[in-house]
Amino acid sequence: MPKEQLRYDRMVEAALRSVVRDAIAQVAENGLPGNHHFYLTFRTTFPGVQIPDFLRTQYPNEMTIVLQYQFYGLEVSETGFSVTLSFNNVHENLVIPFAAITTFADPSVNFALQFQAAAPADSAEIETMPARKDEGDAAPAETKRGEVVALDAFRKK
Repeated sequence: MPKEQLRYDRMVEAALRSVVRDAIAQVAENGLPGNHHFYLTFRTTFPGVQIPDFLRTQYPNEMTIVLQYQFYGLEVSETGFSVTLSFNNVHENLVIPFAAITTFADPSVNFALQFQAAAPADSAEIETMPARKDEGDAAPAETKRGEVVALDAFRKK
């Protein structure tokens, strides 16, 4: 029986997601410095994602939010973050597991990371995120494995 192989793809993915977590945690603690702002794209059907039903209807697969001028109550945990944003002048709270994020970008410094949404079985962090009451039957997103993402395109030259 062959031995299990080291899953470098999972290790790299976890390390890069920690960059996202650390950046958001710094903003939660100190606010956005300078011109920094974040674009975060996430899978709306991912287990643990909590968004209002009207947003889930409008964005059935993926949604992008911007943390720049008007966001409130940004809180970060090991597994995800919550933030209150305004939609049509109504404040709504969103809860987003880091494993649901597919793109993180800070255009002010030309920095971006792209991920495949983690499969729930691949991510222990999913188990600790509270699920929506109506989210129990959601199917996990299909995941590609072993994909290399080049970061050179996002670096300043």
